[in-house]
Amino acid sequence: MRGFIFFLIASFIYFPAVHAEEVETVIIEVEGDVEAHADYIKNYHPFIEVVATYSTLFNGIALQGKPEQLERLHTAEFITGIHDVQTYKADPIHSSGQPKTEPRDARQTYTGKNIKVGVIDTGIDYTHPDLKSNFAGGYDVFDLDEDPMETMPEEGMPTSHGTHVAGIIAANGELQGIAPEASLYAYRALGPGGFGSTVHVLAALEQAVKDKMDVINLSLGNEVNGPDYPTSIAVDKAVELGIPVVIANGNSGPEPWTVGSPATAKNALAVGAVQAPTEVPYLYHAQDNKKISLAAMQGAPAWELTKDYKIVNADEDSTNLTGKIALFERGEVTFRDLALQAQEKGAAAVLIYNNEPGELHGGIENEEDATVEIPVAGITKEDGKWLIEQNGTYLDTVYESLDTTIAAFSSRGPVTVNWQIKPNVTAPGAMINSTVPGGYEHLSGTSMAAPYVAGAVALLKEAHPDWGVDTIYHALETTAVPLQTENGDFHAPSIQGHGLIQPEQAIETPTIIKDGTLEAGKITERHEAEEFTVQLENRSSDTQSFSFDIPKSERGIEWELPLSFEVAPHETEEIRIKLNITSAELEEGVHEGFLTLKEQTKNKTYHLPYLFVNQSADQPKIAGIEFSLKPFREDVYSYSLYSTEELQLVSIDLYDPDTLTYRGNLLELEEPTVGMNEGEIPSYKLTPGNYLGIITAINKDERIETTEIPLHIE
Repeated sequence: MRGFIFFLIASFIYFPAVHAEEVETVIIEVEGDVEAHADYIKNYHPFIEVVATYSTLFNGIALQGKPEQLERLHTAEFITGIHDVQTYKADPIHSSGQPKTEPRDARQTYTGKNIKVGVIDTGIDYTHPDLKSNFAGGYDVFDLDEDPMETMPEEGMPTSHGTHVAGIIAANGELQGIAPEASLYAYRALGPGGFGSTVHVLAALEQAVKDKMDVINLSLGNEVNGPDYPTSIAVDKAVELGIPVVIANGNSGPEPWTVGSPATAKNALAVGAVQAPTEVPYLYHAQDNKKISLAAMQGAPAWELTKDYKIVNADEDSTNLTGKIALFERGEVTFRDLALQAQEKGAAAVLIYNNEPGELHGGIENEEDATVEIPVAGITKEDGKWLIEQNGTYLDTVYESLDTTIAAFSSRGPVTVNWQIKPNVTAPGAMINSTVPGGYEHLSGTSMAAPYVAGAVALLKEAHPDWGVDTIYHALETTAVPLQTENGDFHAPSIQGHGLIQPEQAIETPTIIKDGTLEAGKITERHEAEEFTVQLENRSSDTQSFSFDIPKSERGIEWELPLSFEVAPHETEEIRIKLNITSAELEEGVHEGFLTLKEQTKNKTYHLPYLFVNQSADQPKIAGIEFSLKPFREDVYSYSLYSTEELQLVSIDLYDPDTLTYRGNLLELEEPTVGMNEGEIPSYKLTPGNYLGIITAINKDERIETTEIPLHIE
């Protein structure tokens, strides 16, 4: 098993090919008896220290030694993988706008006291005044020691992500987290820059399970949308051992199929992000009715311009920017340096347009010697080119009020292969103020939504110590509120799951609906019937009366629902729901929505999400490609890729990135396995260089899908 790169959910950049640097700490994966292999290393490689062994969620051994000593291990037959510590760049995601209200409020009755929360992340600054009283320990899987401090500048690219996540869960000082008296345990699985490998995340999960955490939070993920990736399997095992695991859904929205592992785990409580009521600025050209969206750069002042300004192409003319908005194209110069250049010449603000399709998000790293004091925002390549064509036009800043809604960046489901609904729930995740080393900062991402839910789980664990994982999940899902679009319809379940969690209502809920997520999988026959058994637990002292709203008639879909039924006090009633599907009468693809269940006694309404795929879907056929030199080898490359359905063929062809000249075939797989495919390529078959890789996937119906990725061959 090869390790994919894991990155903070508050990240956009993913590097599919990297070259590992020499390090002195590694984790090896092994087959067979872990302890026996550890004894072998101690006896036959005495200069290598065995730091830790893992056998609960995966088989592995953590080692320390000099590079030349560690290299000798590659001949050991029991080793299936050697994972060295690697460093990658991470760019945080930030959002435009200012929240009208703080999305978190104080919790009085329950505070998470005596609940142990494991934060698998970049570490925690446990010296922060809002966190030091709650910090209780942890482990640094990255450096293999017991000091899970955030990466400091002297150690590489500094991080703050884990500290921000921890504050949302249990800050207890100037800021109050969701569960301010919970005990925080940090498991540093992501090193400098906020990156680590699959095996670091696995090792951190294992350690958190050994330390008997009451809840585990993972605000991290990769780009593999599949239920059986190794970290997803490990999460499922941890939940089976009785530990709720809360995971950020990802920040690759608003497109579907963008959820990544381990949020794709069957037993994970995957979390999407909600944006609180917000004032969002955008530029407006009245004559052309042109609207330009702004992605404000974190670290610069908020975009709060109140009059129209002239837009100047500063790449061509930067001599007179006084009182104007300077427009730059994204390039090799940092955002900070571009902003400082414009600021020195009197610019009122800075726009930076992308050099590739899509929005441009980023941040300004201010330093003591020079601080950016003007607003800076990213815009799309298309909008940047349009502004240049206007040659010095004036634009107003207009402010749009947005109600509570799903954040645009929040990754969407469903999961491929098993077609599950992810996220399960949503929580506030835009412009969340929390702790960072040296102070506080507003950050956005599903990274911020997941710890909100982890804190809520801590409250439920305190309030109901007898509740198991399923009951906790179901209580949060039962009481969640589905969010609506502008026209009043619910956002699809693959966007929001059950909806926005309500922690206090979950603690006190009179009803818990169990197995209320209706997932029918893929429909392949002309007529199919799917049956669901849903349990309703009445936790009150009154008889509860229920009835379903009759779903809107839809050709090809017929629901068989109980007309009405009652549940006695403190009893649980099973109800049967049947879904009849006539495939030929429906369009191919994903079909989803909500059933509405009403309880008359308390006048409450509950919503049960459903989803199925008719015949086929438009999900990416190949995900999570990795290609790199095999650790401790200079003559062999390793590759791995994930197939989301049965395919006839997958091939990767190499092209010159500048001239698009064909340079040869890298890989060709006939009938790859659904799921992970791995292998090796001798280096003598490859020519070093930078390439554009064109991936061609042909499915069983002869449909062809092509995608492209950059590839580097050392």
